[in-house]
Amino acid sequence: MDRLVIEGGRPLSGTVPVSGAKNAALPILIATLLTDEPCVVENCPTALRDIRTTVRLLESLGKRATVEGAAVRVESTGSLKTQAPYDIVKQMRASVLAAGPLLARFGLVRVPIPGGCAIGLRPIDIHLKGFEAMGARRIADQGDIILSAPRLKPGVVKLRFPSVGATENLMTAAAAVPGRTVIRNAAREPEIEDLGAFLTKLGAKVTGAGTATVTVEGRARLHGARHKVIPDRIEAGTFLIAAAAARGLVRLTGADAGHLEAVIAALRRTGATVKSGRGWIELRMERRPKPVSVRTEPYPGFPTDLQAPWMALMTLAAGFAKVRETVFENRFMHAAELARMGAQIAASGGTAVVAGVERLSGAPIMASDLRAGAALLIAALAAKGRTVISRVYHIDRGYEAVEKKLARAGARVERLK
Repeated sequence: MDRLVIEGGRPLSGTVPVSGAKNAALPILIATLLTDEPCVVENCPTALRDIRTTVRLLESLGKRATVEGAAVRVESTGSLKTQAPYDIVKQMRASVLAAGPLLARFGLVRVPIPGGCAIGLRPIDIHLKGFEAMGARRIADQGDIILSAPRLKPGVVKLRFPSVGATENLMTAAAAVPGRTVIRNAAREPEIEDLGAFLTKLGAKVTGAGTATVTVEGRARLHGARHKVIPDRIEAGTFLIAAAAARGLVRLTGADAGHLEAVIAALRRTGATVKSGRGWIELRMERRPKPVSVRTEPYPGFPTDLQAPWMALMTLAAGFAKVRETVFENRFMHAAELARMGAQIAASGGTAVVAGVERLSGAPIMASDLRAGAALLIAALAAKGRTVISRVYHIDRGYEAVEKKLARAGARVERLK
């Protein structure tokens, strides 16, 4: 397994490019199962482990997926399979999104209960109840979920929680079901808007994506399309928080400040100066951050995927800050590793109280999941001395060439194979 070695305590200064959004690219790539015509997904973070896993998933189901730089071309090779392989699904939770297009097209799909990061139960019951509202039947068999519906029905589906994955799965299924399907209490993330734009290019008509009510006018036959994925707001937010922790001046290119309003507002309260324009965001930090408490919420609130990076920043704050996690349970596993670097964190239930210290110290630490790994990387950049992060494969699931990008801002980061 690779490791990252960071010589911290150096201010960051430079320009860092932001990749396409992984969390937008994954459902869009899987939505290519809706058509037999070629599709091209551009601005795709093709170096990411999850994107490569998605390519393998598509190929295992009967597609040909070709990586061409920052684009993926998906073509048909004949008939599609309706059973997703466990050895792929267990690696990536987003694999369950294959259920929607396959069920809508063929009336039957078998999908293993998915894996992914160890940050809680993350049940898929919201997905399943949504499919049932559209007329599907489900049974469990040896760790798999089998969904069947001779013909899915359009209608009104109300989610008990605005789940991003369930919203995406139901939108994708509805795109291939003639008639109007309305999803209420839908997730509002920018990635949902991007999926809606892609489904519309395929021939469906999606309105309301990005609001609490999404309407999909489906069609029995969809065609191919070319689509450019939106910027990765979580990667951009991570780099902004890293710049605030290590101090200095960092400019992000290919970023959308409109997707990060809650995060930018919180960064400004810490004392950072944040400016933005069309396709760029710039952050300057010259002092120790002020303590700012946050509470994670569905979009447009503070994102759960930036909770761990924010906690890393607050370990350096001049005072006390609370971090409240309301979306996922078991998402404070990074706290113990931050403590190895000198952080003072008391976590109980869904709340962590952070008492800021003037300086963290480098140490050997270990990533437990994707966003926890990002938090440790931020802490290492700000800490005095040498830090070695193991289990870097977690970080590689969501951050493309992270050591090369940080090096452009003057960070001393080396990957050991």
